[in-house]
Amino acid sequence: MTHFASRLVRTIKRPLVLTVLVLLPLGWGAVDAFAKDHAFLINASPSLPNWAFWLDKHARIERGSLIFFEPPASELVEAHFGKGAQLFGKRVLGVPGDVVSHRGHEVFINGQKIAARLDETRLGIALHEGPEGPIPDGCFYTGTSHPRGLDSRYAEIGFVCRGQILGSGRAIL
Repeated sequence: MTHFASRLVRTIKRPLVLTVLVLLPLGWGAVDAFAKDHAFLINASPSLPNWAFWLDKHARIERGSLIFFEPPASELVEAHFGKGAQLFGKRVLGVPGDVVSHRGHEVFINGQKIAARLDETRLGIALHEGPEGPIPDGCFYTGTSHPRGLDSRYAEIGFVCRGQILGSGRAIL
């Protein structure tokens, strides 16, 4: 190392170390704040076409949004997905004030057919007709295009309300 280079290193060494010591906590704080409001999720279910999602815990939820939520605890959910906390990802098909109705096995929102219901799961567990009527404030009607998706078509899931919702996601892979 030349005399000039060694002198330059000695001159900037202390300010560089001090700068790193000051900026590191600031940068870490920003990363930590971001991590509290966001998450990376992996989908193991065939009900959504993508397998990786970016979750924003404070994103606005509207018709068409992809939301992630904790389903109500039930023997059916446990039988199909195992014990412990589960996370479901579904599209918002109905928003507060929309009206859900059924005709036979067909499900309608505001008079438009959105899905058909099944009588039982692939394991032979009976499924029950989901909620009808106006969607309450703070709640949503969810679904997927998968014919066997466990969603708001069934009483076992019902309307998905704010207390269950972790956030809105976007498919990334």
